[in-house]
Amino acid sequence: QVQLVESGGGLVQSGDSLRLSCAASGRTFSSYGMGWFRQAPGKERELLATISWSGDSTGYADSVKGRFTISRDNAKNLVYLQMNNLEPEDTAVYYCAAHTPYGYRYWGQGTQVTVSS
Repeated sequence: QVQLVESGGGLVQSGDSLRLSCAASGRTFSSYGMGWFRQAPGKERELLATISWSGDSTGYADSVKGRFTISRDNAKNLVYLQMNNLEPEDTAVYYCAAHTPYGYRYWGQGTQVTVSS
């Protein structure tokens, strides 16, 4: 089992950057692919970025490609989401999740990101 805790959210202005962190506990963290999601009020949860267990493979939603970067440090049990050139449309609660053979089964509590224009 994996416990996940996100941090790094906040209130920023359009064009600013933020780096979100996801701290994982559990011995099996490094065996899971990881993903970052977000959910804005009244909208469905959106998968933004994925990273393989080794960090060698990443993928991005079109909405964030070129602006967001996912990375991980298995030695520290951390996953990051670097977000650049933020826009008001990026305002949402951001979640990290661990991908198991049964899908994204472990979730953090989320961190709020608010981008003002």
